[in-house]
Amino acid sequence: MKKLSITTLLVSVALGLAAPAMAQENPTVGGAPMLVERNIVENAVNSPVHTTLVAAVKAADLAGTLSGPGPFTVFAPVNDAFAMLPAGTVETLLMSENKDQLSGVLTYHVVPGKLSGPELLRRANAGGGEAQLTTVQGGTLTVVPSGRGVAVMDGNGTTSVVTTADVNQSNGVIHVVNRVLLP
Repeated sequence: MKKLSITTLLVSVALGLAAPAMAQENPTVGGAPMLVERNIVENAVNSPVHTTLVAAVKAADLAGTLSGPGPFTVFAPVNDAFAMLPAGTVETLLMSENKDQLSGVLTYHVVPGKLSGPELLRRANAGGGEAQLTTVQGGTLTVVPSGRGVAVMDGNGTTSVVTTADVNQSNGVIHVVNRVLLP
């Protein structure tokens, strides 16, 4: 067996060729562990702060899509974000006759590809302080720097702050947000 020199070892580690000394842990959401080997839906179901979102995804028949290979970037509103909507909005959207409208709202929170928090920030900075993202719904979200992370603005000017970024999934990434985005 060949001996590695210290220089070779250091270069290998710097280039990421050696095993990492510490694996980066996925953030918890609402106190629940989010496992990288699970998909978006499997993890969301375990999040106590996403029960409204999960119910909406199921009502819109999007669970199969969001369990698929992706990759997807999901801006996932917490229960409190849904509670900020005008009274009766969530109940109305969950009615079977409003399934298309509900699907439109939910897919407005999904962007194709896996965009990390640092990538979103890089794009915003490269765009002079904002970046435009095309959603699965076909609308546009605007990402802007906010504090030590990013915020997302919908077409109506509502700003939603990413409160927990980079919750990695087997089929993408979730960024937890504090407001519902509307097309």
